[in-house]
Amino acid sequence: MDRAREQPRRTLAALLIVLAAIATLGFSAVCAGMMWEMRRSTVDLAQQSLGNLASTIESDISRNIELYDLSLRAVADNLSLPEVASANKSIMHLILFDHAATAKHFGAIQVLDADGNLTHKSTTLDPAPANRVDESYFKVHRDNPNAGLFVSYPMLRGGAYSVVLSRRISGRDGRFLGVVTGSIRFSYFHELFGRLSLGERDTITVFREDGLVIMRTPFDLDIVGRNLNYTPGIKRVLAEPAGSLSSPRSPDGVDRLYVWRGGAGPFVVLVGKPWADILGLWYREVFQIGFIMLGLILFGAAGTLFVVREMKQRAAAEGKLEELAMTDALTGLKNRRMFDSVIDAEWRRALRQHTPLAILMVDADHFKAYNDRFGHQAGDQVLVGIAICISDSARRAEDCAARYGGEEFAVLLPGLSIAEATMLAESIRLKVEQWSGDPATTTVSIGVASMTPVVTMEWSSLVEAADKALYLAKRNGRNQSVAATPAALSLVA
Repeated sequence: MDRAREQPRRTLAALLIVLAAIATLGFSAVCAGMMWEMRRSTVDLAQQSLGNLASTIESDISRNIELYDLSLRAVADNLSLPEVASANKSIMHLILFDHAATAKHFGAIQVLDADGNLTHKSTTLDPAPANRVDESYFKVHRDNPNAGLFVSYPMLRGGAYSVVLSRRISGRDGRFLGVVTGSIRFSYFHELFGRLSLGERDTITVFREDGLVIMRTPFDLDIVGRNLNYTPGIKRVLAEPAGSLSSPRSPDGVDRLYVWRGGAGPFVVLVGKPWADILGLWYREVFQIGFIMLGLILFGAAGTLFVVREMKQRAAAEGKLEELAMTDALTGLKNRRMFDSVIDAEWRRALRQHTPLAILMVDADHFKAYNDRFGHQAGDQVLVGIAICISDSARRAEDCAARYGGEEFAVLLPGLSIAEATMLAESIRLKVEQWSGDPATTTVSIGVASMTPVVTMEWSSLVEAADKALYLAKRNGRNQSVAATPAALSLVA
């Protein structure tokens, strides 16, 4: 009676533990979902804020470059007019530079002839002689009529770090007449970035369209002027007009969220903010909620582990019982019931795949006489030895060796032809002969059959063919392997 009552109690206790674990995990999942949604909202807000900042910076830079480019275009267009070319120096200077941008961050506009010589300058009527034929921007416009507005790499110009903006001057016939250049000083970027409320570790990087770093804050001369288009992240920044990415390999070792905007002008603006700053408040909230949930999680985990352990033990026991139900207790091979299930499945597979299926029927010679002479224990040892020899030969994962009944064994060999199956049968026979040491004591006879199933046949036909081959081996003197002939197979079919 006590045992009868104990079992329901154990079941109820296990059920209570499972319910407690489910409740704890469910509540934890709800809290985790809320925290994850909070994190997603925080990241979305950060991406939106950084995107707006990048768009504002990119728009300001593009607008100023566009205004300055209008001045360069006006100079280039006026120089191509014959009337301007015939005017005197003062009139030409007034015509060329009447609409020139004069903001404090813009350098003087200069005109170079086809040989790179400085001919005009917006700040003076008599510029000092200079030649720029070796400058990169001059070579670009000289060699490429379609270069358009060209932005140079950062350089010292007039005693200040600047980027040079230039355009080609072409005649009406497309002939190269020279280059008109201007510059934007770094002071423009310093003033622009200085007006922003940036975090201590926030970064802003301005790239040229080809990946050249034009400007960066915090300012770093080791980075400014470098071309970073070889890095996978920058390749994506240059390929897409807008987007975001997370980089764990920043130069200063700080993990940041980067958002960029570009496409409207010659520059791409990349804004970075450390993940620690973005998620700082979220981390604090997570820790607070985590400490509150810790007790429940531990309780739920303990209950879950207990239930899992019980289930594993039960599954192991059921698996052991299932294995015992499929295994011959004496030899350790599959039993007849399992073999019938396997051959049925393999027959259907071979039928679908049009592959051969072979079987060996192995029978111990003179076993009854040996059993009567030496006893059942000695006979059992013989059967175990034969099973070992069979297992040692049929080693493929798909091979299935079984005790078919009494002193008879069956070996199913998917995919083997009659010749291959016969070779394996001979291997088994020789191993048994060598193991026994005396052919008169223990040998085996083996019937071999192999066929490619067709829809009009059953797997019993294969077994019957192997049985007939085994009978022939017995009749011919035992201790031999006999393969079923095609004629025999056709008769069985």
